[in-house]
Amino acid sequence: LDMRMDAHDDLYETSDLTAYKIVNEYSEDELERIMRTYGEERWARRIAKFIVEAREEHPIESTDALTEVIKKAIPKSARRDGPHPSKRTFQSIRIEVNGELDVLSRAINRYIDRLNSGGRLAIITFHSLEDRIVKELFLKRENPCTCDPLIPICTCGNVADAKRITRKPIVASEEELAVNHRSRSAKLRIIEKQ
Repeated sequence: LDMRMDAHDDLYETSDLTAYKIVNEYSEDELERIMRTYGEERWARRIAKFIVEAREEHPIESTDALTEVIKKAIPKSARRDGPHPSKRTFQSIRIEVNGELDVLSRAINRYIDRLNSGGRLAIITFHSLEDRIVKELFLKRENPCTCDPLIPICTCGNVADAKRITRKPIVASEEELAVNHRSRSAKLRIIEKQ
């Protein structure tokens, strides 16, 4: 249970935080928070409780052991349909270990800054939290004004340096979904440097 990404890129802060530490040391409330926030896990409270109970007997040391705990926590009727029962929990732990949402924000701004005028940045997201960050950062680059909206004239002096090419995200067509079911959650957004 590690889940740390390659830290050779300076976007990632080197950390000793691993999936093992999260699973075996985070409080029940902290486990629930990351699963609910980063994984949008419906059974977050119950899974967190089962993890804490299981680790009291012995540390959870492998992905297989964690998967077994998660399967026990989610009622059988809820496991019949949909993705693998561990998917959202593993996703949330991976995001927490790597600080992925912070990395994404830093990367977007860095890449837009490095574009030449007319250059475009296209980002595909697979998770609603990621998509929200991309959307908000693109909007902020297109309209960086920090003035009170009730003031009729901008006084902050912030000038847009990019424009969104896609107002709404581009999503997979029915044809794409038929041949690539993984494209179901993909959203493409594009911005152009001015």
